[in-house]
Amino acid sequence: MKKFLSIGSILLLAVALSTSAAAQGVDTQVRVWAASCAACHGTNGAGGPARGAIPVIAGQDKTVLLQKLLAYKKGELQATVMHQHAKGYSDGELERLAAFFAAQKP
Repeated sequence: MKKFLSIGSILLLAVALSTSAAAQGVDTQVRVWAASCAACHGTNGAGGPARGAIPVIAGQDKTVLLQKLLAYKKGELQATVMHQHAKGYSDGELERLAAFFAAQKP
């Protein structure tokens, strides 16, 4: 019985946390994707170790970011790694990433 209550408590906590995140407009999946961008673009896109060589993407226009991401995905823009990263996402996922970075503070 205790084991059942523990599993039930964990499930209730998970639902509460996901509901809370949704209520705050937090897209937890896009935060996971954005974390991999931090190695080059810095935390939340605000600038990384090679600042200047790699652009700050936080606070940039969503439409411009999305256009660039789609151009990388299609092979229209070349970079060291961006064209490879972009190919791993659907257009909708790239749109969510663009929205996320556009909402960040540089």
